[in-house]
Formats: sequence, C-alpha cells, structure tokens
Amino acid sequence: MAWQRDLIFDAARRYTSTFEPDMLTAAPTRGIVILTCMDARLDLFRMLGLEVGDSHILRNAGGRATDDAIRSLMLSAHWLGTREFAVIHHTGCGLFGVTNEDIATKVESATGIRPNIDFLPFDDIEASVRGDVERIRRCAALPRDSVVWGAIYDVHNGCLLPIDLPVPIIGATEPMVR
Repeated sequence: MAWQRDLIFDAARRYTSTFEPDMLTAAPTRGIVILTCMDARLDLFRMLGLEVGDSHILRNAGGRATDDAIRSLMLSAHWLGTREFAVIHHTGCGLFGVTNEDIATKVESATGIRPNIDFLPFDDIEASVRGDVERIRRCAALPRDSVVWGAIYDVHNGCLLPIDLPVPIIGATEPMVR
C-alpha cells in the first residue's frame, strides 16, 4: 500500500499558496454540531449545504454518541455557543449487522490482541439513531436551551431521511459512562 503522507503535504503546500485568511472563529456560524460516521462516502458539506465555518462535525465509527462525542458536544455548546445537535447515521455502515465478538475476533486475528471494548454495533439503524438522540437529550451537562434531532443518510440514493424532529435537551440523569 502506498502511503498518502507525501500527497497530503503536497496538497497542503498548494493550499497554503492560495490561502486567504477569513474572519471565521472556532464557533460554527449556524450554531449546529453534526455527529456522524467516519465513512468516507459521506460528503457532509455538499449533502447538507454547508460551507467551512458553518458547523462543527464530529465523526466516529457509526456516528455514535460515545462519551468522547458527548465531551465534544459539551465543549461546542458551552465554549462556542452551539445549541443544535444532529445525529446522522447511514445505510451500508460497517457496524450494521456485526457483533462486538465479530470485531474483536478480526482484531485478534490481525494483532494477537483481543480488545475488550464495546464497538457499539447495531442491527437496527433507526433504533441506533433514536438511541443516540436520546442519550444526548438526557445528558445533564448539555444546555437545556438546546435541541437534538436524528436522520439517516442513504448512501445508495443520496436521500436524508428525518427520524426525529428536534427535541429539547432535558438533562435527566444520563451518566457520562456508557
């Protein structure tokens, strides 16, 4: 496999030669954070009509509301003023229909080490979106004047299907340990 490092740094040098500073800050101009999957097929800027600076985008395997994702939501909300959180999962996700056992076995066969972590696989994409929306909704450390909603992106036809309307953060008793 050819490493991408040299191509990345060449592209960065070309970018630097035409770079023009702007007035953007770290705060998203549209006040939204999008939590989604790391899948390379998701072009969030084109799909969601975003420009650089519009949104915070958090990506992880499956687009799951992990402790680390919620840590980032808290920082975005309390330091940078975001008040809208979106959870977008997608069809064809690598975590769909597999088990922690499947993933642990694959890692172990490649490395000799068996990981003991929850990879948060799922069998029902709509339920996974709803579950992550609810986890965020119940996070006591997020501002109560915020909302969260969910959607599913279909990688086969480009459609974004709403799953949940925006619901207020209620900050119940959700612990920060999953």
